[in-house]
Amino acid sequence: MLVIVAWVPRPSKESGRTAGALAVSRVSDYPPAMARNFVGYGETPPEARWPGGARVAVNVVINYEEGSENRVEDGQSHRETMGESLSPVPPEERDLANESFYEYGSRAGFWRLLRVLDERKVQGTIFACAVALERNLEAAKAITARGWDICAHGNRWEEHYLMDRKSERAAISRAAASIRETTGQAPLGWYCRYGPSPITRELVAGQGSFLYDSDSYADDLPYWAPTSTGPWLVVPYALDTNDIRFWRGSLHLADDFFAYLRDAFDQLWEEGETRPRMMSVGLHCRIAGRPGRAAGLARFLDHAQGRGQVWFAKRGDIARHWSQEHPSRRP
Repeated sequence: MLVIVAWVPRPSKESGRTAGALAVSRVSDYPPAMARNFVGYGETPPEARWPGGARVAVNVVINYEEGSENRVEDGQSHRETMGESLSPVPPEERDLANESFYEYGSRAGFWRLLRVLDERKVQGTIFACAVALERNLEAAKAITARGWDICAHGNRWEEHYLMDRKSERAAISRAAASIRETTGQAPLGWYCRYGPSPITRELVAGQGSFLYDSDSYADDLPYWAPTSTGPWLVVPYALDTNDIRFWRGSLHLADDFFAYLRDAFDQLWEEGETRPRMMSVGLHCRIAGRPGRAAGLARFLDHAQGRGQVWFAKRGDIARHWSQEHPSRRP
């Protein structure tokens, strides 16, 4: 019998795990959604049949997180340390300079990204942390007024993989309710701010109001994953076509961002002549929202629109399209 050995850093009353212990679980102990699939669609992925005969469906994502990052003052054990520059301030103490990077995102960067996209008549999806929108109701209302849809990105920066079942279920429900209240629309999908737990997908599928989750980087197309309640739609995300690489040091110039996005799009576009694909473009208000980086995004959008046969789609539209064109096959 195959076993999985995993390090469990926090105890869980429901699972009976011991803090700092090695938990050994048989594969059969994990929910169906945790079964790994190395085959996927194989050599012949399905014909996506995107609207208008598009070769590539491009989903632009703005991660709206500013105000939900770790802060001791908000009850976290430590403050957020990731920013434009390294901080000399101890993690348990307040760092005003670091905080201002995030404030820039909501004060200026968010609106710049929207302007760039509005000018090109491109709509996308907001990965929204509930607490962040609670702290900027003007931004929350602007999302729905522009016709963007929402994928819930948790309450705030919380490690779902450390939660017990009851706590995680409550966190998912609270995030969905808060986002509905601040924006006037219900989130259609779910994406953990940090890695999901082994039961996140089960809880999201069982919550009753979501269409999909994006807690996967496993494919260039949506796919159905097994859960205890039946097949569940996964719309994969991507971290390579994502501006987080500026803060992680692998991107430096707007042209770097543009070049990588362009090359990814062009490769998918060529493949899309026979097998159309999907591409995610991940943005952060505090990162790509800076003027010197927003220019790279603008160049990419112009390039993609210039090639044609591209569908700039909201994530919910992709989920609905896939559910209609490629419905799940229940066993």
